[in-house]
Formats: sequence, C-alpha cells, structure tokens
Amino acid sequence: MHLLRSVLAAVLSLPATVLALEPFVVRDIRVEGIQRVDAGTVFGYLPVKIGETMNEEKAAQAIRALFGTGFFKDVSIEADGGVLIVAVQERPSIAQIDFVGVKEFEKDVLLKSMRQIDLANGRIFDRSQLDRAEQELKRQYLSRGRYAVVVTTTVTPLERNRVAINFNVDEGEVAKIRQINIIGARAFREKDLIDLFILRTPGLMTWWSKHDQYSRPKLAADLETLRSHYQDRGYLEFNIDSTQVTISPDKKDIFISVSITEGPRYTVSEIRIAGEPLLPEAEIRKLITIKPGEVFSRTRVAESTKNINDRLGNDGYAFANVNAAPDLDKTKNQASFTFFIDPGRRVYVRRINIAGNTKTRDEVIRREMRQIEGGWYSGEKINLSRSRVDRLGYFTEVGIETPSVTGTTDQVDVNLSVVEKPTGNILLGAGFGSGDGVTLSGAISQQNIFGSGKHVSAQLNSGRINTVYALSYTDPYFTADGVSQGFDIFSREVDGTRGGIGRYITKTLGGGIRFGVPVTERDTINYGLSYENTEITTFSDSPLFYRNYVSTFGNQNDAIITSAGWVRDGRDSLIYPTKGTYQRAIGEIGLPGLGTTLEYYKANYQYQRYFPLSRQYTLMMNGEVGWGDGLNNLPLPFFKNFFAGGVSTVRGYRNSSIGPKDQNGDPQGGSHRVLGNVEFLLPFPGLQNDRSVRLSAFVDAGMVANKFDGGAFRYSSGVGVFWSSPFGPLKVSFAAPLNADNLDRKQMFQFTFGGVF
Repeated sequence: MHLLRSVLAAVLSLPATVLALEPFVVRDIRVEGIQRVDAGTVFGYLPVKIGETMNEEKAAQAIRALFGTGFFKDVSIEADGGVLIVAVQERPSIAQIDFVGVKEFEKDVLLKSMRQIDLANGRIFDRSQLDRAEQELKRQYLSRGRYAVVVTTTVTPLERNRVAINFNVDEGEVAKIRQINIIGARAFREKDLIDLFILRTPGLMTWWSKHDQYSRPKLAADLETLRSHYQDRGYLEFNIDSTQVTISPDKKDIFISVSITEGPRYTVSEIRIAGEPLLPEAEIRKLITIKPGEVFSRTRVAESTKNINDRLGNDGYAFANVNAAPDLDKTKNQASFTFFIDPGRRVYVRRINIAGNTKTRDEVIRREMRQIEGGWYSGEKINLSRSRVDRLGYFTEVGIETPSVTGTTDQVDVNLSVVEKPTGNILLGAGFGSGDGVTLSGAISQQNIFGSGKHVSAQLNSGRINTVYALSYTDPYFTADGVSQGFDIFSREVDGTRGGIGRYITKTLGGGIRFGVPVTERDTINYGLSYENTEITTFSDSPLFYRNYVSTFGNQNDAIITSAGWVRDGRDSLIYPTKGTYQRAIGEIGLPGLGTTLEYYKANYQYQRYFPLSRQYTLMMNGEVGWGDGLNNLPLPFFKNFFAGGVSTVRGYRNSSIGPKDQNGDPQGGSHRVLGNVEFLLPFPGLQNDRSVRLSAFVDAGMVANKFDGGAFRYSSGVGVFWSSPFGPLKVSFAAPLNADNLDRKQMFQFTFGGVF
C-alpha cells in the first residue's frame, strides 16, 4: 500500500514533496470521513475517474484542490489494490454566535458586521477568522469612543462537528474629551476659538449630541473651521502645524492639542482682472465682493469667483473657469489679487431628460422647468428649475446633471432625476395647545391626484374653541401660464364661551372660489370670491356688546366676500430660515348692496426679515398691521374683530386677551391691530448641527383697539424653543409681561403641539 499525506502548506508550495506514488489504474474510488460535505463535491475535485491512471502529480493536484475548498483541515490519499481512497477531516461548521455583555449595540448590528467577514451561522469555521472578528468588534466600539473595550472569545465544540462561538465583551466606559488646547493663538482668545469647534468637553447636552466623544471626521471639520476663521479675518498665511490626540492610560480621557502659526494679517491692496472677461469690467467688479483696503477674507474671495462663474454660466458659458491669484507684499502685509477669467466655449441645452417619475406625468414636471431645450445654458434657470420641482412636494429627491453631449463641444443635456414619494395621506391626529386645548384632527388628501399635480383634500379639526370641516380642490395650472384655481366648502364654529373671549357661539357655513396669479418667481397675487352664512348665539350673561349687535342685525348674517392678496417669499428655508424676507398683504370686503347683512372691510400687512449675524446666529424682525371697519355706517361685525395675545402674537399674555374688555373683563377684540416681534435665534445648546431644533430670545409687542393707540401696547420678553419633531411642530415659550395692567390675563408658559390648519 502506498500512503500519501501532506499538510496544506507543503501541498500548496511544492507538489514534489508528496511521497512517491506508483502509477496505477483506478478501479474504484472511496471517500472516507465526510459528514456534511457531499461525496460528489469530493469527486468533482479529483483529476481522475474510474479507468484512468493515477500518479504522483495527480495526487498532489487533488490534495491541493481539496484543501483549497476550505471545507477540510486534513486530506490524505491512499491506494489499496487499485482502489483510490480519499480520507478527509472536515472543518467544523458554526452553529451559534452569541455576544455577552453587549449594551452599546443591537446584536443584529454586530451579527451583520460578522457576516461581512464570513463569520455566520451555517458557515465553515476557520480559526483565523476569529482575529478578524475581534478586530472588527473592537473597531465598532472604538467608533463609539469606547477605547477600553476588552473582547474575549471562546469556541465550544458541539455534536456533529459543529462549534459555538461566544464573544464576551467588557465595554468599558466611553472616553470623553477632557481638554482641547490651541497652541500659538495670539490674535484671538483660545476659548473663543475652541467655541467654534463641534468637538467639545462634556456639557449640558453632550449626552445627546455625543460631541464630547472624539471623532476624526469631526476634528477635520473643526480644523477647517479654524482655518476659515483666521483666513476670513486677514490671516492669509495661517497654518496648522500639527495635531496631537492622546488618551489617558485608563482610556477614559482624551486630550486634543492643535499647534498653529497665525502669520501676519493682510489687507487687500489691489484687484485686477485678466483673461477674457466677456462682460464689461464695471459689471465684473460689482460681482467681486472684496474691495481694496479691506482685510483679506477667503470666503469673500471664493464668493467673488463663484459670482463671476455664475454670471458667465447664465449667458451659456457652462464651463467657465475663474481663479483668484494672490501676489503678496510681505513687507507691507498687503495682497493684490488678479482674477483670471477663462469663459470657455458657449454652450446650449440640446435636450431635457426626466427620469424616475413612475406616477407623475412628464408635463407636471416640465412646466416647472425654466431652462428650455435649444436655449443657451443658464445656471440660474437650471437651479431655479430644480428648486421649483422640489417645491412641488411630490418627490423625496430631485437631482440635476448637465453632461456634455458626446462628439460636441457646445452642447449639454439636462438630466433631471426624481424619486417619487406617496402623495396621498389619511391622517388621524391630536394636538394640545395652551390656547386651544385638546384638538382632534383628521384629513384625507391627495396632492397629486392621478399624477396630474392637482390637489384634493377633506379635513376635520375639532378644538375647544374652533371646530372646522373643510373640503378643498386646487388646480395649480388652471392655465398654461401657471394661474391656479381652487374651490373651498367649509363649516366653522367658534365657541367663545370656552375661550375666555365672552359667551357667544358663531356657526359659519360657506364656500368660495379662488385664483392665484404668479407675477414673478417669488411673487403671487391671490384673489377670490366666497359666500358665508353666520348664525350667532348669545346668552343672557353674554356681553352687552354682543347682545346689542344681535338685536340690531339679527342672529343670521349673510355675506358675499371678495378677497385679494399678495405674497412674496424670499426666505432661504421654510423650516430653518437664516436670511431673506417674507411679505404678505391681504384684504377682504363684505360687498354691500347685494341683499346681505354683513358689509365691512378688513386688511392686513405683514413684513418679516431675517438677518444672518453669523453662521449660527440669526436676528428676526417681524411687523404686522391690520385694520377694518364697517361700510355704509355699519359697524365691523364683532366676530370679525382682531385679537392678540398668545404664542403666535404676544407671548406672556393669554390667548386673544389683549385689547378692549367688556363689563365682565372679557376681551372683545378691536378693529385695529399692530404686532411687532424681535427675535434672536440660535442653535439649541449641544445641538448646533440639528436644524430641527432652535432656541430664541425675544421681545414682543402688540396692540388691539378700535383706533391706533400707542398707550394700548402690551410688551413681553422671554425665551422660546421651536422643534420640528417627527410627530409635528412643537413651539414652547416662557415669557414675562412687561407692562400688564390689572385687567390683563397673564400666561407666562405657553406652547402648541401639532400643526392644525
């Protein structure tokens, strides 16, 4: 009998190390030692079949192939009287993987990471994989700041050649940043520079933000912020010399040291323009925001090059290249800049391609495009097109690419890709407001019915004071020019007996038609016509003012109301605005002479502006004025009066409580209202990068009267929080009235939760 045995290393290296095997004709093949692996798998790797000749070279080849499968930890080949015997010893399979002591991660997350390195239930066990598994497990913990983690692995043999793997984890404590040092800072206080960083030492909200845990990407971002801070203030040669991150011996504390060289502060001595500007030099210089005599600012230089690029792009020069080259005078600490302009070739748009809209019709998207096919490329129009498509609200993602057309030098395509989202909603919800109490709401709506872009909704809101039922329909493109048309049918009940504004109840039924006419990309004029029937219920203890009105005009009132309004929205964001203005003017008239009993007018104007003070701080100023009166010597209906007070007008005063009072001290509103707010907006401490939460310090002012009266103003100041939560918007304020009198109803803590409209 001839016996051939070899370990894997010898077989893989030199087949000549195989023991001598006399060639013989194989009469039969027998496989021994298999438990899970099918015999056919072994036969498939053998280089001979029955009736063929087996020799030393083929034996080595067979052993090499069988080891290469990874299924076996030992292989031997024997010849016994013309019978080829293949004896194998299988590697065990993994029957179970378990983690003990794991609290930081869900076990499913760790099992998934183990599968990525081929360690999973049912797979062949390879002991060399355990080292990789331990390193992967430690890497997961290091990413969470747990540098003291200890992983102990045990392998337990089971029946049927299987093993159970157990990872025993001592997670240790999370390492926290205990100190950040900036070495070499002279122009600015070290504390002020450290305040620019995302990374920080433990504080009030770092348990939530995790900013007190070291992260290499966060540190890189902080260093870039530090560089920008210096270079935006003239330190053109600022340099970060080194960064050192050390950990304490017990692996609980991390220390960060940043060594910097500030260099001298440079001013701009001259601005020159070179290359091929194409535009008049005077126009280009207006686009350059940094001027001679000013302190150097990297941001303003970058802003200037972008302005020129964008301006050339609007004329079709899609591939313009603008570079600002500095020339330093180190003796005078001055820098002159030459803006080199290479416009490239003018290009036009060959075709606009739309992809991803499986439901929404192409025409619904194309009518929002401001870039046209066959026209010169315009970066401004392309960006505006993307913004308009995004504002439709039908898509979770909107992307635009402008690839060059193959084989041409002056053409591009505009490829617009969208990812659709469900636009139909069935909503049941509840909200609680300190002014309106518990509010139940339900609505069914389809913003994009049949992919046409038209909007249909039915709504129910039930509150302590206001109950509304409404059915609405809107066609945003009633005409090809973008004129919208809509219809509304509604039922509205106001129960003043529950709102502290006098005992009365009004029930209004109505309907109307409305139109919206876009004047510019940001301006829209709205107008409409509606009919309302209002039933008024008063009580024996209702304020005399209300009872007198009913006795004069009756408890049934009809009105044909025409309205007109104008809106301009130039804010940079609807949820987290930092700059821009918002203006709104609206008026309504109860038309006289048509057999109706309500003849009046009301007008309201609002101006709101956001001033960016820095990257994180914003100042908001808001002003609003409203007035109204009756027509044909009739009074303004009391249920059309203006009111103020509450979380949306003058905080610190109870909802609708500011203004004239009746003999019982209940507010009755007025025909004139003036509101003003100044608000300092800042990120919530510890959540600087979370744009869903915002803190504010504010001063509010408001007046309600039957004529403009400076003595009727009420003032308050306080702090507030706005959170756009996953469950709906939450607005909380704590305000102190500054000049309340004895009849005013104060309410220092106020909040609203949920959007009810």
